[in-house]
Amino acid sequence: MISMFKHVAIINIIHLFFSILQAQTPTDTIATKKEIPAYTIIGESEGLLNHLPGSVKFISQQEIRRLLPLSGNEVFRRIPGVHVTDEEGMGMRLNLGIRGLDPDRSRAVLVMEDGIPVSINPYGENELYYTPVIDRMEGVEVLKGSGQILYGPQTIGGIVNYITAEPSLKPSLRFRFMGGQGLYMNGFLNFSTTYKNVGMSISYLRKQAEAVGPTWFRINDVTAKFACKLSEKSKLTTKLAYYDEYSNSTYVGLTQAMYDAGGQDFVQLAPDDRLYVQRILGSLQHEYTFSKKYKLTTTAFGYITTRNWQRQDFSLSKPTMAYDQVWGDTTITNGALYMLSTNAHRDRRFLVSGIENRFSMNHTIGKKMSNKLESGVRLIFEKADEELLRGTKPDALSGNMQNDEVRRGYGLAIYAQDKFYINANFHITAGVRGEFYWFERHIIRWNYTDTSLFNNSFVAQIIPGVGLSYTLKNMVNIFGGIHRGFAPPRIKDAISNSGNVYNLEAEQSWNYELGTRISVNTFLQAELTGFYMDFTNQVIPVSQSSGGAGSGFVNGGATRHLGLEAGFTLNIAPFVKMDKYILMVDAAVTYLDARFNSNRYMIGNGDTTNVRGNILPYAPSITLTSALTFEAPLGLGLRLTGNYIGKQFTDPLNTVIPTADGRIGELPGYFLLDGSMYWKVPKIFTTFRLSVKNITNERYIASRRPQGIRVGLPMVITGGFEFAF
Repeated sequence: MISMFKHVAIINIIHLFFSILQAQTPTDTIATKKEIPAYTIIGESEGLLNHLPGSVKFISQQEIRRLLPLSGNEVFRRIPGVHVTDEEGMGMRLNLGIRGLDPDRSRAVLVMEDGIPVSINPYGENELYYTPVIDRMEGVEVLKGSGQILYGPQTIGGIVNYITAEPSLKPSLRFRFMGGQGLYMNGFLNFSTTYKNVGMSISYLRKQAEAVGPTWFRINDVTAKFACKLSEKSKLTTKLAYYDEYSNSTYVGLTQAMYDAGGQDFVQLAPDDRLYVQRILGSLQHEYTFSKKYKLTTTAFGYITTRNWQRQDFSLSKPTMAYDQVWGDTTITNGALYMLSTNAHRDRRFLVSGIENRFSMNHTIGKKMSNKLESGVRLIFEKADEELLRGTKPDALSGNMQNDEVRRGYGLAIYAQDKFYINANFHITAGVRGEFYWFERHIIRWNYTDTSLFNNSFVAQIIPGVGLSYTLKNMVNIFGGIHRGFAPPRIKDAISNSGNVYNLEAEQSWNYELGTRISVNTFLQAELTGFYMDFTNQVIPVSQSSGGAGSGFVNGGATRHLGLEAGFTLNIAPFVKMDKYILMVDAAVTYLDARFNSNRYMIGNGDTTNVRGNILPYAPSITLTSALTFEAPLGLGLRLTGNYIGKQFTDPLNTVIPTADGRIGELPGYFLLDGSMYWKVPKIFTTFRLSVKNITNERYIASRRPQGIRVGLPMVITGGFEFAF
């Protein structure tokens, strides 16, 4: 397997080398042509959505600026079928679920940036401890239905693709500053230009706060993208990125008694907890167009993610050992937090490298039919180094090595998807993807004992999919599809701490979708989608981040996800004779019924209960988002955005009455109202902005994870300006 990786990599390097040597200076530079487009899976060209056989959503840069989001969570709440849970309030760890899938660490979603995976290990540990910062994005794409065959390895919940800025044709400079309470500051600087056949875009983001809710943080984010036209047929794009985060992120949350008593919603329970995240990425994409019919795209990428987390130990019962602080009501069993005089250092380092060849071919069949075939192969190598150290003080900077291990994985994906254009209005898309994953786990030290436990395993899956799209009079588009959902098991769950290979199955499902899109000029856009996801086995997280007692997953058995998504955008201005204004109203609602669909017995309150028919954790039955947007010719804009999240259960037993530790119990529904105002002054190239989050200052429980209640952010006011020319 390793030799195959080397062989394919050498072929691609040779191919790229000779393409650069043979490059000729084009007679026309980039400046006389269109910008090199960002890597998109959906795009926003007019009519392009009608070619897709599934439910999709594109959030533009304009919409992001209207929202003035504190975090990307606000953007994703605008998408039907998507549920996001807050952790620390600033979205530094994205917890996103699609259509009833558990949002914990976005494990059931394939998240990419410019088409490159984001998770720390795409196969072996598909988790988002690093989340792309929404402040530097040009847009976000979400694909939920059929059409996922071209991407993997996660094909269950959907695809999220962040889009970053491309080089501009002319020199441009953009500077943005936002500030607010809690010493919140957000500064962004971007310079972009194109000279002859080379374009570049360089950006720097500094984001920090001293006390937004319970959180303080420092984020530095640098991104550089270079696009070079090598010849009339060849172009090369290079991207370099660096992310550095230092924060007081913690797992510990409030007990139920603390929440009921009030007054401690945003206190720092573990003031010495520290999280350090660093990510370094480099990618190279070469596109060679043989003719109008044939194109080859080669993408090579690699990134390293370091995640070191210092967390103070605590107990829910009075310990015999020394403790540093007590929070909560000590008269209630499990109602208080005893902060111990020790801590743990969970230090992890993840490496990912990959290379992918994608070949596109357009050709005709007979006189009327045409089709587009996309096929490719991708190789990924990933490695995880994990250490657990125990410190002897709450603020100890290091400690004694308890556990040490190395995990490796080799992933091979082969895919082909053919889109048949029966005529201008009717398209059929069919594809198949093969995922093959070899993995190994080597435990070097366990429970303070040097050892050498090693084992390996292998998983493979063939993933078919088919979809259709039919457009009626360029106004109504009907689409539908079916595809196989697949997600490989995490390495450290499939191979136990003792080196045994568990029979932990991959997640598998059949996903069905049927919907329609309606577009009436620029007045009305609407979409209605029904979906059904049938899992033969859904892997249920029991990790600490999901609120479980340990780390890992268990086979949860069959689950069934049934739902309906509906949304519309209506431009009212033409109807009230305000053609020079923008007056829009939009709304989107999701109804979801996600349940366990087979016998599964659990112990709760001393009784054994079959959870068949129970609702899945963190899968609200109703979510609603709506916005009213007004923009005047003089540059003044106003936006009101509302989001409603229905009630949720937090455990498979569907426990309603909360437990004393705050980790289990019903989450009541809540409604959040946000507002923003912006005034563009073209003469000085400046836009002034003001934002108010949670206008009504609603107090609500955002989550009971990871280890206790997380209270949603109160009203937060920010203001600033953006200078661009």
